[in-house]
Amino acid sequence: MTTLLDTIQSPADLRTLGRHELPQLAQELRQFLVETVSKTGGHFASNLGSIELTIALHYVFNTPDDRLVWDVGHQTYPHKILTGRKERMGSMRQLGGLAGFPKRCESEYDTFGVGHSSTSIGAALGMAVAAKAQGIPRKCVAIIGDGAMTAGQAFEALNNAGAMDTDLLVILNDNDMSISPNVGALNNYLAKLMSGRFYAAMKQGSNKVLGIAPPLREIASKMEEHVKGFFTPGTLFEEFGFNYIGPIDGHDVDVLVDTLKNIKSLSGPQFLHIVTKKGQGYKLAENDPVKYHGVTKFDPVNGLAAGKSGGGKPQYTQIFGDWLCDMAKQDARLVGITPAMREGSGMVRFQQEHPDRYFDVAIAEQHAVTFAAGMACDGMKPVVAIYSTFLQRGYDQLIHDVAIQNLPVVFAIDRAGLVGADGPTHAGAFDLSFLRCIPNMTVMAPSDENECRQMLYTAFTLDTPSAVRYPRGTGPGAAVLQEMSAMPIGKGHIRRQGAGKVAILAFGSMVTPALAAAEQFDATVADMRFVKPLDAALVRELAASHELLVMVEENVIMGGAGSACLEALSSAGIAIETLLLGLPDDYVEHGDPALLLSGCGLDAAGIANSIATRLAGRG
Repeated sequence: MTTLLDTIQSPADLRTLGRHELPQLAQELRQFLVETVSKTGGHFASNLGSIELTIALHYVFNTPDDRLVWDVGHQTYPHKILTGRKERMGSMRQLGGLAGFPKRCESEYDTFGVGHSSTSIGAALGMAVAAKAQGIPRKCVAIIGDGAMTAGQAFEALNNAGAMDTDLLVILNDNDMSISPNVGALNNYLAKLMSGRFYAAMKQGSNKVLGIAPPLREIASKMEEHVKGFFTPGTLFEEFGFNYIGPIDGHDVDVLVDTLKNIKSLSGPQFLHIVTKKGQGYKLAENDPVKYHGVTKFDPVNGLAAGKSGGGKPQYTQIFGDWLCDMAKQDARLVGITPAMREGSGMVRFQQEHPDRYFDVAIAEQHAVTFAAGMACDGMKPVVAIYSTFLQRGYDQLIHDVAIQNLPVVFAIDRAGLVGADGPTHAGAFDLSFLRCIPNMTVMAPSDENECRQMLYTAFTLDTPSAVRYPRGTGPGAAVLQEMSAMPIGKGHIRRQGAGKVAILAFGSMVTPALAAAEQFDATVADMRFVKPLDAALVRELAASHELLVMVEENVIMGGAGSACLEALSSAGIAIETLLLGLPDDYVEHGDPALLLSGCGLDAAGIANSIATRLAGRG
């Protein structure tokens, strides 16, 4: 029963409710969230933990005129439900449906588009400064989790905000988790703050005092400063120039509303520390927040399936994780590095088997790359497991700290190409373009599971920077050889020798659909394997024996692998008709990966259609 929730079409409706009705609304919202996400899949445990906070924020602040900036966006389903999108929740992360993250073109309540972490404070500060410059009396609030707070960008924004006379509220939603359990000194610091139970109790008491009649607020504020100075002198956030308040219970909507109302009347940078539980209200998610962070469809009563029995094809992530463990047994110099993506990158087993060689540096991609460079300088062989979209954040470090020094760091790049439901913020659409222009880099793209394992081994044998980029999910189902052997650098090979006039030069995940498309034209298909160094000799050979060269990649066309082939042809002075197929000069929206690839013309039918159209146009 969601009788109260059904009356809420916008935050304006929410603000007409009595305070006593808010706990019931939270209960109904939690029930509705379980029911809808169980049918669509999506981010789950983090959303369950943010329900009371979301209600309190929209109840106290005049949204959308006041700005709420959510970090990452994993916790914004309740926000979407309360801002007029309840009836569309069944379309979540599907083609043409709601995005899984805040998106400015989707709603005026989504003030800033997100998907990557640690941007909320900087964005909200920019909005606060813009409001001040225009004389607009607007409140700006950044909501950030303790996981996202570990990134350098968050501290850069804190450092900037604390030195400015700007009204900004930063809310730290502290649940001791990112996707995996949090690590590092900041996490330890927050744990110490939370362990001060007497201080927390005093803070709750003082917050309630602040809710009394206005004439007593000045006295209460002075008492607040006295309590703060006595029990937590010089907290980290106060050193940044913020007025620190908390920690308070993030699931007590009454306390949240009182506290936010009081803070709303304060000027200058404010920092509210709330404590929540990831998965709150759904015991299975509470007990295993890692498993229930991002879910597929599930039975609300029984939860996620205990696990699938063997027999299915292994995902590329598993291929990497198994290789990492096997390689570690062969070479004691190997270390594995992840920026807070242990599960997503397939490193759970490696951590268990080699805990002293496993390094989770928290959500800090820039640091992860430079940390790897430092280790490589002194004799280690680092493997950085990172998603393509997140490597973009470490690009400067990849160039300056790794490539210029020609250090042997292996980048295992997961989620290359389109990723489906997570949409454009998580798509790995650009890595071939931004990697192949870097001197000293070797860049490989496997066409199947076994090539992935062998390429990872090949990369590790090099004494120079290297990258192996592989897609999300499973491959074509090739048998994976346990024995590892190094591939000849910069050499592709012919997978199908055709008698027709067309040759398809396919890279990585596009080899399989290219082989299927080739049947229609009796075309030759080359698995190029290396994007850098490119097999220029094979390109010249195919140009000499065919009339049309078709380059296919799951990367943007501009500057990608196809462009590398054109450069090779130009360098050799070869003039031949070419066709470049790849991702468009646009951001591909969320949806089923197969549908998205089809829409981009990168499935077998799409490739065949593009070739047929070109051949028909030749007259």
